[in-house]
Amino acid sequence: MMTLDAIDQKAADLLDGYLVRKDLVRTFSRQFPVPTYVVEFLLGRYCASIDPEEIEEGLEIVQRQLTTRTVKAGEEELFKARAREDGEVKIIDLITARLDAKTDSFVATLPSLQLNNVRISSDLVNAHERMLTGGFYAEISLTYDAAIAQENNGRPFGVASLREIQLSKRDVLETLAAARSAFSTREWIDFLLRSIGIEPSSLSERERNAFMLRMVPFVERNYNLVELGPRGTGKSHLFQQVSPYAHLISGGKATVARMFVHMGTGQRGLVCQYDVVCFDEIAGVSFDQKDGVNIMKGYMESGEFSRGKESIRADGSIVMLGNFDVDVAHQQRIGHLFSPMPPTMKDDTAFMDRIHAFLPGWDVPKISASMLTDHFGLVSDFLSECWSRLRNQSRVNTIQNRVFFGGALSGRDTWAVNKTVSGLLKLLYPGQEDVSDEDLEWAVRIAMEVRRRVKEQQKRIGAAEFRNTHFSYVMGADGVEKFVSTPELQTENQIGTDPLEPGQVWTISPGSSEEYPGLYRIEINEGPGTGVKILNKPIPAAFRESMGYAEQNLYARAKQLVGDKDPRHHEFTVQLRAFDAAKSGAKLSMAALVALCTALLKKSVRGGLIIVGEINLGGSIEPIHNPVDIAENAVEKGAGALLMPVACRRLLFDLSDDMATRVDIQFYSDARDALLKAIVE
Repeated sequence: MMTLDAIDQKAADLLDGYLVRKDLVRTFSRQFPVPTYVVEFLLGRYCASIDPEEIEEGLEIVQRQLTTRTVKAGEEELFKARAREDGEVKIIDLITARLDAKTDSFVATLPSLQLNNVRISSDLVNAHERMLTGGFYAEISLTYDAAIAQENNGRPFGVASLREIQLSKRDVLETLAAARSAFSTREWIDFLLRSIGIEPSSLSERERNAFMLRMVPFVERNYNLVELGPRGTGKSHLFQQVSPYAHLISGGKATVARMFVHMGTGQRGLVCQYDVVCFDEIAGVSFDQKDGVNIMKGYMESGEFSRGKESIRADGSIVMLGNFDVDVAHQQRIGHLFSPMPPTMKDDTAFMDRIHAFLPGWDVPKISASMLTDHFGLVSDFLSECWSRLRNQSRVNTIQNRVFFGGALSGRDTWAVNKTVSGLLKLLYPGQEDVSDEDLEWAVRIAMEVRRRVKEQQKRIGAAEFRNTHFSYVMGADGVEKFVSTPELQTENQIGTDPLEPGQVWTISPGSSEEYPGLYRIEINEGPGTGVKILNKPIPAAFRESMGYAEQNLYARAKQLVGDKDPRHHEFTVQLRAFDAAKSGAKLSMAALVALCTALLKKSVRGGLIIVGEINLGGSIEPIHNPVDIAENAVEKGAGALLMPVACRRLLFDLSDDMATRVDIQFYSDARDALLKAIVE
C-alpha cells in the first residue's frame, strides 16, 4: 500500500474525482491492447478516489469491462459469434470511417475485429468527424442483423451507438486553476510529471525541464518542436498514450492529403483534426508529393495551407521525434544536430527557422521501472481536455515590459521564444494568475536555450545571416543582461583557462568562400629525427600549405625564435583537431609556428588564448578579411584572449561593445612578437 505524500494529499482534497493512481494504469495497459488514456478513462470513472476500498471495487469493474470489451489477438471470431447470438456486443476499439461511393453510404472499420465494412449512419459520422481522419477510441455498441447477412454483399455488422473515450465536461479548466493555487510551483511541476506517469523525485532540474517542454505542443497552437535523442527515453509515449487529441505518424510516407487536405473530397487532414500531429522516427518520413515539404514549411510558418483557391487555417502543432545513434559531442564535431532528419529537411535552414524549440533528447534519462510513479496524478482525459482548452489562450502579454530580449534575437527568434514561454507558463499557471519573476525567468531561459540550439545548427550549416547566436535577456528595465547558452556547446570544444601542454595551440581559421570560420587545436610533439610529419589522414591540402610556411619560417628565423636550438635536428609530429564543421585548416601558419617553437622550447602557451594569422614564406603577415567574425567566434568558444596581426586593428571597429569587453584582443607585428606574447611568463 503506497503512502500519500503532501502532493497526493493536496491533490486529493482539491481534485477529487479527477485523480488516478498511476501504478494501477500500468497493470492494465500491459494486459489489454488499448492506449493508456483508454484505461485511465475507465479508472477515472470507477476508481477516482483515494479510499482503498472504493479503489478495489472500481478495479473489479474496470477489469471486467476491459476483459469483456477489448478484443485480444485471436478472439475476433468469439466476439463476432457473440454479436450474432445476442444481436449486439459492446467493444472498446479504435473506430475509423470512410465513404463508400458505390453504395453512397459510410462504412466503419474496427481493427480489433478485423471488420472493415461495418454499417454506420451518416449522422454518427458527422457528429464525430475525427473518424474520417485518424479515428479515435470509443465504447461501441456493435449490432448484427441476420437478415442483411443473407443479402448479396450484405453488411450484417452495424454501429448502433458509440461514446468517445474523452471528457466532455465544460468547466475543467476552472477546476484545474482553482486547485493550482494551493500548490507551490515546484509541487505543481512534480504533480504534472506524475500525471504523465513519471516520478519526479529522482530527476535533475534539466530532466524535469525536458519533460515539461514535451507538454508545450499540447497547450500552444501551431507549435513546432523537434526532439532528437537516444532510444528508450519515452519520446513517443506522451504523444501516443496520454492524449486523444494527439496523433502519431510512424515513419514511412506522410501523404499531403492525410496531413492537410484531400484535393478530391475537400476532407480536412490531421492538422485540422488534432491538437498535436507527431512524426515518430522522423528520419524515415517522406512526403508522397514533391512539394510536400514546402506545404509543410508553409504550414509551420503561418498555420495555413491552400486548397485550390481557398486558404485553410489549422492550429495543430507539429512534433518531430528521431533517434541519435552517436553521442552529441561527436555529432557536433562531424556536422550538426539536425543530421538525423530526412534528406529533404536536414540541411534546409529555412525549414529549421520554423522550428520553435529543439528539445535536447540526450538530457532525458532512459525510462526504467524506477522512474514510473506510483502516486496519484490527473486522469489523462481530464488533463488532455484542460490542455486542449489552454490552446485558446496566450500568455505572451505576461512577458511584455518585464523581459527584454537582446539584439541577437531576430523576429522569428523572438516569436519562437515567446511561444515557448507562453506554453510553459500555461502549464505552470492554468488560470490567469500573476506569474512570479522567478517562474518567468525559468520559462525564458528554457525557451531561449531550445531556440538557440536551432540557431546554432543553422550557423553550422554555414548561413551567414545566423552568425550572431549570443542570446540574452534583461529582467525588468534596470536588470542585468544575462546570456543563455546551450550546454552541449560547452563540452570538448570549450577553451579552458588552463595553459595547454607545450606544442599545443588553439586557433581559428578565417574560413574561405566555401567554408565557415572554424576552431582548431594544433598539437605538435617533437623528438629525434628531421622534418615535419602530419598525422591526419587524409591531410587537408590547405593545412599542409600552412604547415609548410610555418616550417620554413622556423628554419629561417631559428635564432630569433628558439635561440641556440637547431630545429633541423628534430622531427615534429603534427595533429590538427577540428572542433566545428570547418575541416580544411586554412591559413593557420602563425599558430602552427608558435606550436613548433613551444614544442622545442618546452614552454606552454597561455590558457584561454587563441592565435590567428597567416605568415607567408617571406615572413610577412598576411591580412585577415573577417577579424570581427573571428573575434565573435573566439568569445563564443570561451576564449579569454585573442592574438591577431596588428593590421586587424583598423577592421575591428564593427565589433560590438559587448563582444569587445568579453575578450582581451592583443596584436603582434611579426613572428617573434607573437611568440613572446603567447608564452606563459
